[in-house]
Amino acid sequence: MFQDASKYPIQDNAVDVLTSVYRDIITNVGEDVTRDGLLKTPERAAKAILRLTSGYQQDLQSIVNGALFESDSDQVVLVRDIEFYSLCEHHLLPFFGKCHVGYLPRGKVLGLSKVARIVDMFSRRLQIQEQLTHQVALAIQECTDAYGVGVVMDARHMCMIMRGVEKQSSSTTTSAMLGTFRQNPAARAEFLSLIASSNSSL
Repeated sequence: MFQDASKYPIQDNAVDVLTSVYRDIITNVGEDVTRDGLLKTPERAAKAILRLTSGYQQDLQSIVNGALFESDSDQVVLVRDIEFYSLCEHHLLPFFGKCHVGYLPRGKVLGLSKVARIVDMFSRRLQIQEQLTHQVALAIQECTDAYGVGVVMDARHMCMIMRGVEKQSSSTTTSAMLGTFRQNPAARAEFLSLIASSNSSL
């Protein structure tokens, strides 16, 4: 089913409530929330977190908005290097990177910009990378009814870089393969090779 934006309603006074919360956070880490540099920080932070989690207010149907087109193509459609930014649901720290989405059309293709918008919708929620990758794949499958869908995400996680193990050069790759890309090793290999070779063709 399409994701239901009404499942996560935002209250009319969300900015005011979150501003108060951020004011308390700043005070409780030992800062003076009344000093000049921090006077407007709680409100700015409130607006920022609402923007960074705005995917809760979107749904797949409104994102796609009818941008499915008849096509005789039966070859891989690949949209690669889609930048994404998300928040780790465990520490509320950012993780970010690039997403590569491919599918084998079954009579219809999706408007290219819609692929990026779908990635944005799910990344602008509290997430883990594994779940995000799978959600994007399922959404592309749902709206295109493609023979196969593949999604690969490469990301760096600030919860590993700034805290915890503090591994500065670490990165994480996740993948989700559906349909033909999961069942057929040759199709999967073609998809992965297209991702690897695209840098040299641009």
